[in-house]
Amino acid sequence: MDIDCLPFKDTGYFSELICDYIAQDEKLKPFYGRFPNSESFLAQMEEKSANFPEAHRAILATALEAQYQGFDTSEILQDNITSLRKKETFTIVTGHQLNLFTGPLYFLYKIISTINLTKRLKEEHPKAHFVPVYWMATEDHDFEEINYFNFNGKKIQWNKKASGAVGRLDLDGLDPVFDIFSKALGDSKHALTLKALFEKAYLQHRNLAQATRYLANHLFGNEGLVIVDGDDVQLKRLLVPYVKKDIFKRVSHQEISKTIGEFQALAPNYTVQVNPREINYFYLVNGVRERIVSRNGDFFVNDTQIQFTKAELEKELETHPERFSPNVVARPLYQEVILPNLCYIGGGGEIAYWLELKSMFEAMQVPFPILLLRNSALVVTKKQKDKLHNLQVSLTDVFLEQNHLINKKIRQISNIDIDFSPQKEHLETQFNALYQLAEKTDKSFLGAVKAQEVKQKKGLDHLEKRLLKAQKRKLSDQVNRLAQLQNELFPQRSLQERYLNFSELYLTYGEDLVPMLFQVLDPLRLEFVVVTTE
Repeated sequence: MDIDCLPFKDTGYFSELICDYIAQDEKLKPFYGRFPNSESFLAQMEEKSANFPEAHRAILATALEAQYQGFDTSEILQDNITSLRKKETFTIVTGHQLNLFTGPLYFLYKIISTINLTKRLKEEHPKAHFVPVYWMATEDHDFEEINYFNFNGKKIQWNKKASGAVGRLDLDGLDPVFDIFSKALGDSKHALTLKALFEKAYLQHRNLAQATRYLANHLFGNEGLVIVDGDDVQLKRLLVPYVKKDIFKRVSHQEISKTIGEFQALAPNYTVQVNPREINYFYLVNGVRERIVSRNGDFFVNDTQIQFTKAELEKELETHPERFSPNVVARPLYQEVILPNLCYIGGGGEIAYWLELKSMFEAMQVPFPILLLRNSALVVTKKQKDKLHNLQVSLTDVFLEQNHLINKKIRQISNIDIDFSPQKEHLETQFNALYQLAEKTDKSFLGAVKAQEVKQKKGLDHLEKRLLKAQKRKLSDQVNRLAQLQNELFPQRSLQERYLNFSELYLTYGEDLVPMLFQVLDPLRLEFVVVTTE
């Protein structure tokens, strides 16, 4: 097994914002606390210890013990849950939606990054204890985002009428999904393992939260991964003071809006990932998760007949905190309130919206965690890498947009020079002389000279494209081989990790897949990893 690394910016798949964050660009430093390196974690531990209520630890551990009732737990997992009661224990967290059968491959990368970081921190700080946490997004209500996964180029989809928090959904309608997936898998040894895992997770549990807990626990429970379901009355009660600040004082809206303004002033080309609402909580009851909105001093649950006065809403919050569900900008705060957390590990989009939240955390007087971009990887077989070598395509070039890659390759292998840059430079020299002549004689000719220059440059561009197209036809064998290989590595012109489900790799590598990923994913490397397997 070989490992190659390249900068995230060289892949072309990561935003300018994320590349600037990885490069520790000075203009971004006001938007985060500590950068993810070994030196930062000791200071983060000291800050979190000084600002995390000891009472929260017992509540957290008790809630987790209840959530794991009926599930097999490894000894290391039990020890991790118990250790959360102790002040020298900290968490490293990642979060993910409840995608069917884990969804895209990077679900594994997120969790493995998280577990590997806890192991590294334990080596560097042996007196402390570090617990990897997977936060299940059980309260999300966008079923269409999670009801499928891709397998062998096809969409395996769960068709169901759904509303409300996805974690509470029953599992009706998954029997036909299992049948379709089973037929697609075949009958190899690894296929039978996958069938059994899907069946036990989705056909033998009560709801999607339980199914996802079973699946993640099966994959990573022996590594001590603790799975947290935030849809929990004990945990929500700890959030009540912060919900009040959001709903009644608009703290989140004010602070995040201010940060977005600063963001755009510093770098107008950065994309704002999320915008805060005046109230950043939903009202959550069975089958309903709708926004709370304010009108004329009263409060309403959007698209329902439910409404409250201010006093009634405060009473509802105190009596039924479980009915208040944080949105995308409030959920990170919830996480940091209930967990003794040091670091959040997420994808580029997640890190981008976390960078909008620091001033809100400060206003709420909650420590802001270290933000770490999760590991990203491309798994390549030795046969595929040999093909790249034979085609004389570098690992960096294979990430190019396909048309650019093919054009570059054609220029390299063609016995005709298809680069008209020298001719264009010669043309510019000629027209510069014409501009000087027009200046000295009749300036009214400048426009005509410019028009002629544009026309002739377009003509050269057209000729260059026609010649390139002709060479593509002549070298069609190399073009087709290159396109086919890139399509294998980047299905649907996307990163492998964003499209493939882990089951495709499991069919090839079986039980060796997860240990292999643990071996190659270093959470603090901050580079894109290309793994070549035998």
